[in-house]
Amino acid sequence: MFALATAPGRSAVAVVRLSGQRTGAVVTAMAGRLPKPRRASLRRLRAENGDVLDEALVLWFPAPGSYTGEDSAELHLHGGPAVVAGVLDAVTCLGARPAEPGEFTRRAVLNSRLDLTMAEGIADLIAAETTAQARQALRQAGGELGVLCDGWSERVTRMLAHQEAEIEFAEEGLPSDLEMGVRAGASALAQEVAAHLADSAAGERVRLGLDVAILGAPNAGKSSLLNALVGREAAIVSARAGTTRDVVEARMILAGLPATLADTAGLREAGDEIEAEGVRRALHRGEGADLVLAVLAVDAEPDPPTLALLARRSCIVIASKTDLGPAPVSLAGQPVIAISARTGAGIADLRARLEAEANALAPLAEAALLTRPRHRAALAEAVSWLREAAEDRMPEIRAEALRAARQALGRLTGRVGAEEVLDQVFAEFCIGK
Repeated sequence: MFALATAPGRSAVAVVRLSGQRTGAVVTAMAGRLPKPRRASLRRLRAENGDVLDEALVLWFPAPGSYTGEDSAELHLHGGPAVVAGVLDAVTCLGARPAEPGEFTRRAVLNSRLDLTMAEGIADLIAAETTAQARQALRQAGGELGVLCDGWSERVTRMLAHQEAEIEFAEEGLPSDLEMGVRAGASALAQEVAAHLADSAAGERVRLGLDVAILGAPNAGKSSLLNALVGREAAIVSARAGTTRDVVEARMILAGLPATLADTAGLREAGDEIEAEGVRRALHRGEGADLVLAVLAVDAEPDPPTLALLARRSCIVIASKTDLGPAPVSLAGQPVIAISARTGAGIADLRARLEAEANALAPLAEAALLTRPRHRAALAEAVSWLREAAEDRMPEIRAEALRAARQALGRLTGRVGAEEVLDQVFAEFCIGK
């Protein structure tokens, strides 16, 4: 298989990657002979008819010491579209086929060069928008989560070995506390894994970013607030109530994390079915948001729908339009941040509060964090089976519970049942990686 590993279009250098059993034969046919492993060699590349295609740097990575674990090569070409097209045509004529998205990394997993969590870390690193995301992705790509999970799996394996010994050799005078040790070990490990699960989804928030919903009454200043925070006119601002009918999104960075700000329709008794749908979408967006900005204008009485938001967790109360009058210090027991989108007053304070909330929701921990729902599902299943092993008094059932716990942990790294999740993991990979 082969892929153009650099962006299409005119460039100084273009890189074509190849991997698979016939890679050596393809490179030999084009370059005359294989270069020394892992050393760049300048070669004249030719098509099957002998035409010169380019003078390129050729690198050869024999199996198993390559990214995929297979024979692999890279052709570093001049980046003109005609040169690249000619080389790709020649590679195809020699029997290679275009790679599927993520196929290089998929083969690395199948050849045990990477585990699934490391492959996911590589995908996250490619998609990272901020340094915080890149830092977390690098740790996962380096194997931190996989090493942690493998350590848990080894502990389960030892417990299972002790349990099997107690079943098979009950008459051989084994230590009397063997069963008690297995149950205690299963209980302790269940608590440890459960504690790792109780991280408030910090890893997912770092990977995906934060969702911040701006809610309030019509004409409360929500759109103006959005524009002030992102520093551009992302939403239409008008003195006419009900201008915003749908959710308007804009991106910004908070404490090193990407955040999506959502301006929503004003909360009130809808006058028609379109406005009613806008209000429904606003409330739905608020329900799923990491943070809610409840906006109340100082020139209007607090409305019941907005006041109802104040009882929710992760809600920041904002008094807008303070250029028109004074703002309350607190409302419903919550502190109020006073702002004016027109003058810019209070915007810096609001940004500081948002960054503090972002740090609290997605702290940059040193521990290996879970970054996907499938990680949580596998660990939750392992915890359930470990608790079963700790509580059940029948040795055979305890052994089966330990086997099931080990399988659940194996699914997280791909040591067990990798084929079941490969398509899901590599669906969003780019071609050439």
